[in-house]
Amino acid sequence: MTNPEHTQTTAAVLAAARTLAAQTGALSFGAPVTHVYLPLDYAWAVHAAYIARYATGPRRVLFVGMNPGPFGMAQTGVPFGEIAAVRDWLGLSGAVGQPPQMHPQRPVQGFACPRQEVSGQRLWGLFRARFRTPEAFFAQHYVANYCPLLFLAETRNLTPDKLPVAARQPLLAACDRHLQALCTALAPDWVIGIGRWAEQRALAALAERSVRISSVLHPSPASPAANRGWAAAATAQLVALGVWPATSAADLPAS
Repeated sequence: MTNPEHTQTTAAVLAAARTLAAQTGALSFGAPVTHVYLPLDYAWAVHAAYIARYATGPRRVLFVGMNPGPFGMAQTGVPFGEIAAVRDWLGLSGAVGQPPQMHPQRPVQGFACPRQEVSGQRLWGLFRARFRTPEAFFAQHYVANYCPLLFLAETRNLTPDKLPVAARQPLLAACDRHLQALCTALAPDWVIGIGRWAEQRALAALAERSVRISSVLHPSPASPAANRGWAAAATAQLVALGVWPATSAADLPAS
């Protein structure tokens, strides 16, 4: 029998994602942005399947990333969506379309994309090593991105914090509303930014909420600290916060 609370949670998260897609998809961005990808549009089927399978009730911990990467969520529609992790561990797949204006050197190929998303490998690799199954992980956790848009300045990935102020403010307002809606639906005790910028956005958006907010080191390969053993560093941070109990180093992936 379907749990009415779970159905209500899933419906609320789906509705919030649709609203976020509509509001951010209507925004325009000038220089230095040359291309904008909205996976919640062209990869909606996979994103909706992610929500339907894994946002099924309250979650104690909400992990929040920054925005899609070109070889992760931009390809699969799943936050930190490294293809093998999404397909083989999360058990999600499906047809993925393409953005209306696509840079030829940053194509969206869906699950056929040959490039690897290191941040996603590290993030989902840690969760897989610690919890073994997605069902065990998602029983208390959920992963979302603060901003749903990928920005390119030609082929260079441009993160939301680097946008001009005039373009950034309406984007942040829409993303703040979405994060607030997620917290209403999932009722987390903790919101953990994956990186300090996501933590700062959560602190601003959720200032009036009784939720604990912190962050872990971002798993990007551009971070020297992350390259020195991200899984162990992130685990130590979560243990120190009291989000996770201590675990053996033998349970951690190597990266």
